[in-house]
Amino acid sequence: MTTTLAAGQIGTGRNARWALAALGIGAFGIGLTEFVIMGLLVEVAQSLSVSVPSAGLLISGYALGVTFGGPLLTLATARLPHRNVILSLMAIFILANILCAVAPSYGLLMLGRVISGFAHGTFFGVGTVVAQSLVPPERKASAIALVFTGLTLATVLGLPFGTELGQALGWRATFWSVSGIGLLALVASALSLPAGTRSETPANWRSLARLLRGAPLLALATTTLGYAGVFLVFTYIAPILTGISGVSSAHVSRYLLLFGAGIVVGNILGGRLADRGLRPALVGTLAGLAAVILAMRLGMGNPFAAAISLFLFGVAAFSTLAPLQSFMLSRSEGASAELASTLNISAFNLANAIGAAIGGSAIAAGWGLGSLFPLGAVMPVLAVLLTLATFRSRERS
Repeated sequence: MTTTLAAGQIGTGRNARWALAALGIGAFGIGLTEFVIMGLLVEVAQSLSVSVPSAGLLISGYALGVTFGGPLLTLATARLPHRNVILSLMAIFILANILCAVAPSYGLLMLGRVISGFAHGTFFGVGTVVAQSLVPPERKASAIALVFTGLTLATVLGLPFGTELGQALGWRATFWSVSGIGLLALVASALSLPAGTRSETPANWRSLARLLRGAPLLALATTTLGYAGVFLVFTYIAPILTGISGVSSAHVSRYLLLFGAGIVVGNILGGRLADRGLRPALVGTLAGLAAVILAMRLGMGNPFAAAISLFLFGVAAFSTLAPLQSFMLSRSEGASAELASTLNISAFNLANAIGAAIGGSAIAAGWGLGSLFPLGAVMPVLAVLLTLATFRSRERS
């Protein structure tokens, strides 16, 4: 699961920082296209003469593209140099978002969303492997966190900006702007990424089968369980704020900015903790996430406490990203690192679907919004238990 690099390809630390920045720009654009549709569902539905629930399926289509298309695209590009893969992915991303921008029908818009989801999964899968190759061994998890910083900034800054742009100039303008960000990432990647990196163990169907059993499968289950708790609560955060915390619907976006500030802090924190020790970082961040979600049952009781709770929720949620990604890579020895990383991105998206479904079922059953917090806390607790069992079984073998 190693990555080869011709001597002198990385060069100075400054060159590595430019390359990491290019990957971060790509992550920002990809994160923006994933989330921004949430704020434009009404405009899209009216423009294409479909219902809002039908427009909401554009989110599901994207997630399915990530979950299933990412691994397939990783297999298809397995023998290409990493730089070529990243450049090809950004080209696909640009074309997919241009298709979204000009789509005359709902079907073509859905097609563009699914294709851009393909690029998402493989970009983060290959991008995190490239990021690790650019830094010394003791900074690998921090390099992963730097790539994910683009994703966090897309949530904090890109989502409100893209929504306002789409509401002011039409939703197609947002997709044109995302295409422009993709073009910037393509140029930056072409100028800064080293040309000599490629996997010594290219992804293939045998590698995929190897990653879907044993320790790698347990690592994927850990990611899915841990992050399902995040989406179980966050999917319904707007009604929680208005129904439990007493926040005006006009002020919900301000509270989400506090969550966004927390995820920036948590993303950096998680990378640094994982560099110091993967096991304590993984167990600690997942346990911390469970504790924060459970405490939110009381902490969301009034607007002031809700503001603090949302910031801490953001810190706890995103502090798990780098440890979970590093955990998957550490459990995939002998298999393709790129495919392992891509599968873990698929696990995050599967967690999105599972968490939202469990939360929706609890609400539909009449359990109330308050039930989401203990249910959400159970998920990372199960992930902690699975993590400990995985480490214990590895020590015995």
